[in-house]
Amino acid sequence: MAQWKEITTNEEWEQLFAATTEQPIVVLKHSTACSISFIALEESEAYLSKTPNPDVEYVLVKVIESRPVSNQIAEDTGLRHVSPQLLYIKNKEVVWDASHWNINEKRMTAALN
Repeated sequence: MAQWKEITTNEEWEQLFAATTEQPIVVLKHSTACSISFIALEESEAYLSKTPNPDVEYVLVKVIESRPVSNQIAEDTGLRHVSPQLLYIKNKEVVWDASHWNINEKRMTAALN
């Protein structure tokens, strides 16, 4: 089963972002203080528990605890920060994103598989 890899530093983010030319990533920007974000995390974990895309690395950023990382992601991708927010990144470009109630297992399966 695929699992989220939590990152907490800009250095970790920079390495992962640069490596998207070799392996795409999915980033979940999660707020530990938001009930909608909690539901989005549950939905994304439901996706991961079934048949997630095996060619993708799954990255979790807790936006309150790791604010500088969240801000750097927004700057590097050009997407305004919201949470919860899900970003599918290939070749240093966001190819799909979703936020709030649009983060669910069905949409993730359609976009990522």
